[in-house]
Amino acid sequence: MQKTLVRRLATLALIPAAALIGLVTVAAPAQAAVVSTSTLQTQVVALSNQARVKAGCKALKVNAALLWAARGHSKYMATTGRFSHTGSRNSTFIARARAAGYTAARSENIAWGYRSAREVVNAWLKSPGHRRNLLDCRAKAFAVGVINSTNGTPYYTQDFGSR
Repeated sequence: MQKTLVRRLATLALIPAAALIGLVTVAAPAQAAVVSTSTLQTQVVALSNQARVKAGCKALKVNAALLWAARGHSKYMATTGRFSHTGSRNSTFIARARAAGYTAARSENIAWGYRSAREVVNAWLKSPGHRRNLLDCRAKAFAVGVINSTNGTPYYTQDFGSR
């Protein structure tokens, strides 16, 4: 059972550029999605904000630039099959957010394969690093990007910002 949990939830070490900004963590697969990516995005936003409010944090507004960065990274992972915080041309979540026009990136959660928004949010909440990012009351904005690979597997990116 522990081996399965370890396989499904993995926490990456801080990348040097993000050490002063926030944590970078990942969660791994379950099964393919059965709802549209826009519906999944909306549901992940709602469930994430519910968890934040329950924990005493303010609900976050979706930021368009972070959405662009999150969807772009999910698309990169879905297209290449690479599951990593390192993106196209070795980009970090900070660089992707800046390229999208957002200069205060704080942290990023990624996941793949979860069939529902509830599954991915629950997985993030059960992982200490993901939970820390999701329930960081200092975050001011966020976005969730979901893109399906050609075989229908959803890739999730959740980016947080401090302005």
